[in-house]
Formats: sequence, C-alpha cells, structure tokens
Amino acid sequence: MRGLASKAGIVAGGGRGIGAATARRLAAEGACIVIGDIMGDWASETAHAIREGGGKAIGVPLDGTSAASQAAIVEAALAEFGRLDFYHSNLAGGTDGDIDILNCSEEVLDRSFAINAKSHFLATQAALPILIERGGGAMIYTSSGAAISGNPLQVAYPMTKNALHALVRHVARKFGKLGIRANGICPGLVLTEAVAQHLTDDYVRSMLEGLPHRRLGQPDDIAGAVAFLASDDGEWVNGQLWHVNGGSLLRD
Repeated sequence: MRGLASKAGIVAGGGRGIGAATARRLAAEGACIVIGDIMGDWASETAHAIREGGGKAIGVPLDGTSAASQAAIVEAALAEFGRLDFYHSNLAGGTDGDIDILNCSEEVLDRSFAINAKSHFLATQAALPILIERGGGAMIYTSSGAAISGNPLQVAYPMTKNALHALVRHVARKFGKLGIRANGICPGLVLTEAVAQHLTDDYVRSMLEGLPHRRLGQPDDIAGAVAFLASDDGEWVNGQLWHVNGGSLLRD
C-alpha cells in the first residue's frame, strides 16, 4: 500500500481476532501501531509479537466506552510515535441476551449501545481533533453485515451497528473538506478465535453452502481492507460502508 510506511495509527480492539490481524498487517506495511484492548495483556502480547517480527507497536489497556480511556490512547500514540494518521475503531460485542424485540432487556440494549455505538462516538471525539490539526487522516470503523441483513434473532446489535453507519456518514460529510476520510467495513462471517469456538462443523458447512465463494472469511481479509483505507491508495474513498463478506450480501 502507498504511504503507510510513514504513518502511525491506533487499532482499538486489537488484542485478538480482526483487530490483531489488522495491527499485524498495518505493521507489516510499515505503519507504527498503538493497540488498545479492554484486555490489556492481549494488546501487549500482540504488540510484542509485532516487535519480535521487526515492526513497531505498543499495547495499552483501552475501555472504549470511557472518554478518558479514549483520550489516553490518542495521547499514547502521540507520545510514542509523535503523530496520529488513522484510527481503526474495531470494538464490538454485547450480544449475550440479545434476542428478538419482545424478549431483549433494556440492560442488554444499553450495553450494546455502549459497546457498538458509544465507543465509536468517543473514539471519534478523541482522535478527530488531532487528525484535523495535522491536515487530515482516516477514521475506519468496523460495522457488520448484521446492520442491514434483517436478522430475526437479534435486535440490539443490528440497531447499534446502524447507528455507527450514521456516524461514518456524518464525519465524512462534515469533515471531508478538512482532509478527513471516514469509512466503515461490514464483515460477513469471519472465523476469528471467538467466533470459531462457538460454531459447530454442521453450521460452518451450512454457511458455506449458501455462500458464493469457496471459503468463509478470515481476519486477514478484513485487515487488507482496513490497510487500504488507511493508506494513500484509499485517498478517494470517503463515507462508504464496504461489505467484505465473500458475497453473502450482494449490494450496490
């Protein structure tokens, strides 16, 4: 990718799964990475592995639902690398107890909004002033195909991911003239460590049968899309929601 070798960025939720794969890919492209995760030891372990491979990375604890914690990870990037060029806001979760509208509790809804919408709101508030001050940069958000697929088994998670789409478009429209690019990625079924441990072989086979592709998703598939959006090659992409899903949803 063009231009990543001179950049520094944050990967929130980078301790495992999609975030860790993205941190590794960005570092392999020459970027300096601050990895944040609610599991601080995961962030440190992933950063250590990147450094062992010759890359530049540090790991810090991050509570994405805390404005103070979001401000602290931005400060960590500036203190360690002297700049901030992109922020990949990759936090998601809160799906326990998230079922249909008549059986989903208010507590589950509040938790889902905190993790899947508020965290991205706070990440943007923390990073955007720095990106604007330096003349531009990229905000990249992880959404989900669940936001638009019409899931009969969940209500809170798709609702909150749709809220994230509104944030992407707001940031792109409001700050594009200041050099800010805001985009979201909507993964399909990606076989992260957390996902794979809950899937039976029969379920995986059934998902693959309905997919116009030869395999299910891997974290590296999403990492490549994020790396493009963070790079100079992605300079003219703004306000978009990319569905990286092997064809499970076919959209204009």
